[in-house]
Amino acid sequence: MTTEPRWRDAASQSFWLDDLRRPEAHSEFLGTSACDIAVIGGGFTGLWSALLAKQRRPNAHVVLVEGARIAEHASGRNGGFCAASLTHGDANGRSRWPEEMPTLRALGAQNLQEILDTIHDFSIDCDLECTGQLDIATAPWQARDLREECDALATTTIQATYLDHITISDEFGSPLATAGLLDEDGCVLLNPARLAWGLASAFESLGGELFEHTRVNRLQKGRQATTLHTDRGAITARQVIVATSAFRPLVKRTRGRVVPVYDYVLITEPLSDTQLSEIRWTSRRGVSDAGNQFHYLRLTSDNRILFGGYEAVYRFNQSVHPSFDQDDDVFALLQEHFDAFFPTLTTLGFSHRWGGAIDTSTRFCASVTLSHNDSVATINGFTGLGVGASRFFASGALDLLEKTSSPATNLALFRHASLPFPPEPFRFLGIEFTRRAIARADRHNGRRGLWLRLLDALGLGFDS
Repeated sequence: MTTEPRWRDAASQSFWLDDLRRPEAHSEFLGTSACDIAVIGGGFTGLWSALLAKQRRPNAHVVLVEGARIAEHASGRNGGFCAASLTHGDANGRSRWPEEMPTLRALGAQNLQEILDTIHDFSIDCDLECTGQLDIATAPWQARDLREECDALATTTIQATYLDHITISDEFGSPLATAGLLDEDGCVLLNPARLAWGLASAFESLGGELFEHTRVNRLQKGRQATTLHTDRGAITARQVIVATSAFRPLVKRTRGRVVPVYDYVLITEPLSDTQLSEIRWTSRRGVSDAGNQFHYLRLTSDNRILFGGYEAVYRFNQSVHPSFDQDDDVFALLQEHFDAFFPTLTTLGFSHRWGGAIDTSTRFCASVTLSHNDSVATINGFTGLGVGASRFFASGALDLLEKTSSPATNLALFRHASLPFPPEPFRFLGIEFTRRAIARADRHNGRRGLWLRLLDALGLGFDS
């Protein structure tokens, strides 16, 4: 007798967006208008850009337009991990900008604190938990990697603690966890949709204008301004920030800099007190395993387990479509892996299942690209770690538009963009070959084959 998958009856939408507190939709932009700064995209990058612009220049006319709803896509579908790292982890930063890492660590810590200050100042109710993050090893080679990373961090300002096979059980009771690396200060957990809605409300409270269901189809460069052509109107702006994540680029020179990669998530029904005690997750830290193909998991405010990641699915020719938000094969694999992580919870039901596109870049972190006589800044490429870093890159992009020198704009991270992916069909073939090489490395004690070593040497990669 075949047992029906527990995820089958789960709601096919983001748990974060399935919220009675979701604000009513804003109206669509109609007609014509002129403003000082226009922001395209209502995810974290666009929201931070708009809010910071109003805070810096209270008298400026700032308009934000979103093609769907605020936080509808990546910003409302992620795990809610808000990290201090600006470089998709310290190891990635050390491999690319070793001389700048002391500055990048300090700026990352400052950026995270400023996010917390904004949440406090605007009384944003987003289920904030300052619990830190725990990376766990599920294989001996991962334990060795975590030990080496702990040793590398010992000379930095990051306070990391290595947990062996005995002490890890005090933090996280999964039988798969054999060791861990704990960072208590470098990550907070939150409800990402409620943070986004709170940022939108804060922006409007300062006099900003916000429109939803307003898709920008093209940008038209003028002598002193740029015109945003929408389905039913046009907005002229002296400065523009494009924050459209994995969707079709509006600026030609940014094409190929990111690819849309689909990431998937399951979330459980709330755990009982007994179930929660059985898995010994009393610290409530965010958890990620240390494989090349990795999972991320956390507890929500009502004690559900969010379990996502592992597969990073790319569709040919950078296709993005609502039909891709559901993938039965991936959900089945996630349930199988969930049951291995938590063998005492194999009868626990799932309440929600969803997927969404991530803007993945070859260097795993974001870039800012100027165009249109340096009056348009495009920000993209966060590769899954944009909840916190989006604010930093939004701030730096505003500095670039204002031609202001700042600690951000002086970084090589800002001065140089990520290398583009090759054109199709080489893009699809290269990504698929890389995905298989990554999976093979995980099966062979983390040993990176010739192809992955070549990508490492070239400073290229693929991830979610």
